Amino acid sequence: MGISQYIKEIGRGARGARPLSREQAADLFGQVLEGQVTDLEVGAFCLAMRIKGETADEMCGFLDATHQRVARLPATDRPLIVLPSYNGARKLPVLTPLLALLLARKGLPVLLHGMRTEARRVLASDVLLTLGVPALTAPEKIANGEVRHIHTQHLHPGLARLLAVREVVGLRNPGHSVVKLINPCAGPSVVVTAYTHPEYFEMLLAVFTHLRMSALLSRGLEGEVVTDPRRSPRYDGFLNGTHTVLDAQRPGTASDVPGLPAEIDVATTAAYTRRVLAGELPVPTAIERQVEHILQLAHQTATETTP
Repeated sequence: MGISQYIKEIGRGARGARPLSREQAADLFGQVLEGQVTDLEVGAFCLAMRIKGETADEMCGFLDATHQRVARLPATDRPLIVLPSYNGARKLPVLTPLLALLLARKGLPVLLHGMRTEARRVLASDVLLTLGVPALTAPEKIANGEVRHIHTQHLHPGLARLLAVREVVGLRNPGHSVVKLINPCAGPSVVVTAYTHPEYFEMLLAVFTHLRMSALLSRGLEGEVVTDPRRSPRYDGFLNGTHTVLDAQRPGTASDVPGLPAEIDVATTAAYTRRVLAGELPVPTAIERQVEHILQLAHQTATETTP
């Protein structure tokens, strides 16, 4: 049976649509991931959810279905830091590679996963390739102090296929939320994620709590999980689902970030990243603080899972 019975519930518009249970959402999303539904049904699902918006139970169900099917990386010696990267640079350089390499320099294993979802963005994966960081073609164990990146296709082809629907309909869909929350690791990990719109905060709070995830949540930079180098946002931490406010938002915007280029192309971004890592330019204070919070969560996660 297809997903038409679910589309009838979620496709009645912003006021008439009814939310799905976690189990229903898992069944629906599982069928989408496995390619068991028609292109027309996928399009209807994407548009209906775009209008209705996801509830916490629905997002938990979508993640249940994804985690049951996604290819997982082997457990790492220290908690794996998971950095989703799907938006890329629009106005400011994409600094997610810098965040990844700063974390690796602290001895953590780091995975960046992503794919192109918008035609004109500069991708973090392209910057990492320019910096000599190889891409994985299949999940494998990441050593302490190493960064690797992987295309979504190698985590689950159906998930990559769902993200690609945006090229046809021009709108994001639940797959774009799912990829920013998944944990593709068989062992302890810390998922670093971000939200752009304040109305998503309460939903994400409930999802991390229900799924007992370890994660760092903050406002992102143009959809990327790295913080804006000009501002210090609020940081919310989750340790096996237990929520703590790690840092309050700090007022003000830095008028100048030393060396931060105005250009956003791959070569310029890679050159800036190299100079910061070499100590020729300072690490932006806001990103330095983000690194500290991730290190703290990684340490607490390791302590929680040590027998």
